[in-house]
Amino acid sequence: MNFKKTIVGAVVASITAGSAMAADIALVIGSNQDAFWNVVKKGAEDAAVLVEARGGSLTILQTQGYENYGPDLAVLIEQATAQGVDGIATVLPVPEAQLPAIKAAIDAGIKVTLLNGGSDSLEESGALNYFGSEEYTAGYEGGKYLAKAGAKNILCHNQTPGTANLDARCRGVVDGATEVGASARELPLPANLDQDVAGTSAAIEAELNGDPSIDAVITLATWAADAAYGAINSLGKTDTVKLGTFDLSPSTLDRIKAGTQTMAIDQTPYYQGFLSVSTLAAHIDFGTKIATAPVLTGPAIVDASNIDATFAGVEAGTR
Repeated sequence: MNFKKTIVGAVVASITAGSAMAADIALVIGSNQDAFWNVVKKGAEDAAVLVEARGGSLTILQTQGYENYGPDLAVLIEQATAQGVDGIATVLPVPEAQLPAIKAAIDAGIKVTLLNGGSDSLEESGALNYFGSEEYTAGYEGGKYLAKAGAKNILCHNQTPGTANLDARCRGVVDGATEVGASARELPLPANLDQDVAGTSAAIEAELNGDPSIDAVITLATWAADAAYGAINSLGKTDTVKLGTFDLSPSTLDRIKAGTQTMAIDQTPYYQGFLSVSTLAAHIDFGTKIATAPVLTGPAIVDASNIDATFAGVEAGTR
């Protein structure tokens, strides 16, 4: 007999015994073409082990892309509401498009938590809590970090302009850099270039060619960091143009380790998925509620000083 499995089975049995409800949860998140959400899903799926052990369920609903992001998310929230779930954990990047659907769900008796984007709309939404990073603060710290590292003119690439959390990131980058004495500006690209590495790389290369004083690029997603690196490398500027990004990926960490990328901002999306689902289910099943709101899972800076400790989490799918 496997002693470890026996212990785990006993714990699960004790948790499921006598539960008043079995929560059916819907997780509503971004594009199924965006690898970032795989880490969020990993956290949610790990939380679902206990949810399902109590007789509940987790359904994951994702948009197809980002070109109609807010309305598409609203449709998924409405779909989950129509399915009669007990709880919805959702991102809230476009409040004006999503809030009516969220409020309709709450009016129908469904409990809601927010994750990843929407902290500024927590009170207005009526959701129980928010799990994620404060996007402006994360951008501010990133802009300040790059400026302190020597950058004088920073370009912030925004792949989906008009999305509240991404806009807040670049706004923070500009303010953080400005405080330290550097300059920064946003590069908003059309949403049809989202996930288009070649097209985005060409656009960033054009900016670098047009303004040779740009000495740092920060992107809001890891695929975009790959695109920016391609542009910087193509121009032979890996020694003179610093690169930063939001979030982590194997290629991002490899570049930080090799010295061709300066930093990354980690918002620990695994925690966002795990906590938004597990606390929502516990609230529905047992009436518990976390006293602290919002619950911040970032930002944390990953650079050459802590890169080695970060690899294991990425390889396990939890960072």
